Amino acid sequence: MKAQLYLLPVPLSETDIHTIPEYNRRIMGQIQFFIVERVRTARRFIRKLAPEVVIDDLTFFELNKRTTPGDLQQMLTPIRQGHDVGLMSEAGCPGVADPGALIVAMAHEADIVVHPLVGPSSILLALMGSGMNGQAFSFHGYLPAKKEQLIPALRKLEQLARRQKAAQIFIETPYRNQQILTQAMAVLSTNTRLTIAADLTMPTQFIQTKTIAQWKKNLPKDLHKRPVVFVLQ
Repeated sequence: MKAQLYLLPVPLSETDIHTIPEYNRRIMGQIQFFIVERVRTARRFIRKLAPEVVIDDLTFFELNKRTTPGDLQQMLTPIRQGHDVGLMSEAGCPGVADPGALIVAMAHEADIVVHPLVGPSSILLALMGSGMNGQAFSFHGYLPAKKEQLIPALRKLEQLARRQKAAQIFIETPYRNQQILTQAMAVLSTNTRLTIAADLTMPTQFIQTKTIAQWKKNLPKDLHKRPVVFVLQ
């Protein structure tokens, strides 16, 4: 069988190793080369999921904002030499809101087999728990941080949701959660629905959908530095 690029989902938090299927553990135990965002995080995850693996026998390539085009090509070299390679994100599914998409695209161009595995996706979990349109939706990643850009971005999502009758999904850096909620309360229509999905798969998980008018009466105050996915419709 040709060597493959395996897309290995990672838990959304370090305590949620149970969200990874046993099949993934078996696959991971057979791989010696990994493409990861941070080696430290990846090594810790592998130790928990497959403790029988000798970590020091593995080779890691880091894929982040400092990665060069030459580095990217080198990451696929083991596959060309007949070795499977595992691609991991920091959390959730690789290639989704994740720089790993670059490697996946290169693999297709090189006629390398891409094998995505099942695992937790905060984006899909938030949509599933939102009660909004699961047949028509868009994911927009991070919205602009600056107020003068954030306000029109929120209004545009609201307009898209109305025109397309589709759920609009976005995320934010955890320390800016309260900032984006403050602006959403100020500029969105009172009958627009907003889902706040925090700490997905964790014991502290919180998912609620309310109209903006309802949220204004009881807005969560404890979202600082918690991973949150927002769904708007």
